[in-house]
Amino acid sequence: MNRDDASEEKVEVRRSPRRRRTVSARLEGDTLVVMIPARMSKKEERHWVAEMERKLRRTSAEPVLAPPPPRVRGGADEALMVRCAYLSSKYLDGTANPVSVRWVPEMRTRWASCTPVDATIRVSDRLRKVPPWVLDYVLVHELAHLRVASHSQQFWALVRRYPKTERAIGFLEGLSAAAGWGIEIETP
Repeated sequence: MNRDDASEEKVEVRRSPRRRRTVSARLEGDTLVVMIPARMSKKEERHWVAEMERKLRRTSAEPVLAPPPPRVRGGADEALMVRCAYLSSKYLDGTANPVSVRWVPEMRTRWASCTPVDATIRVSDRLRKVPPWVLDYVLVHELAHLRVASHSQQFWALVRRYPKTERAIGFLEGLSAAAGWGIEIETP
């Protein structure tokens, strides 16, 4: 986006009488299209074009991660496996790789379980209807067991890389209590 760079993107400003306050931009091929209100002065236009170019440079300089796979709600076992691969790469440096991840009939005392010896994870059908961020916590918890079998400090340090850990634990405790299931959740 350097003005001296011969390969720079072109800039096109589109003024709209319907647009009142907002400014937005997007890339269309090699052209940065900046949409602004029609009433803006040339000085304001220059400011917003420069601002949008700056934002574009900042976002294009950030490493591009693959977009997250679709959230798993009532999906098949393959969707769980894909979600685990994504969560492992995002929170566990891609080092927790299960051989299989599958839904199982409702567990009486657990939300999920992991067998580190054969790298398998089983997820209770009860979790099919929880919010995706809660299921993600459970999957990260089980993936962490592939690295550390016990609930040690090292294990919890891995699990806490997932930013909604405490919130998800509270959600699961509340769900279990409200439903009278008596499922206890391991906590640090």
